[in-house]
Amino acid sequence: MVHPVPRAPKRNPLPAAMGSLVVPAASSAPSQLPTVEEVSAGGVVIEMHDGVPKVAIIARINRGGRLEWCLPKGHPEGAETHAEAAVREIEEETGIAGVVLATLGSIDYWFTVSGHRVHKTVHHFLLRATGGYLTIENDPDHEAVDVAWVPLGELAKKLSFPNERRITDLARELLPEHF
Repeated sequence: MVHPVPRAPKRNPLPAAMGSLVVPAASSAPSQLPTVEEVSAGGVVIEMHDGVPKVAIIARINRGGRLEWCLPKGHPEGAETHAEAAVREIEEETGIAGVVLATLGSIDYWFTVSGHRVHKTVHHFLLRATGGYLTIENDPDHEAVDVAWVPLGELAKKLSFPNERRITDLARELLPEHF
């Protein structure tokens, strides 16, 4: 069962990292699980609907089998920057193309799955929607099971994780500068 441990958002993004790195448990402590470092990028893509800022979010089934509503995100591919990965992942998972307006910072958390601990860092960005339509059909990993535009003011009731709600609060603070 997955138990994310939310941490406060970090305002400074970490250096670029790719993929996952498995660090074996120390030989002096055989009971410790190996650790996997994961890096993802995603964020808050906003479109104005009749003067109301709305955010595209996805629903997915987590590793424990529960439905969660969350911000779209995924792993960088090749030499992608975190911002490039965020744009691509948001479009793949929601169908919405966007342009990065600002960095929202990073969050990190730990969970245990399949005999190893995962330390995940997610880099978030604020994006303006530039086109597309809501769909999960282009998600190559088929992780998203639903997608929705949610008014920015209602995200706190919809998003499953407090750390993502804090990221959307940061987006709300930056909104007047960009819209």
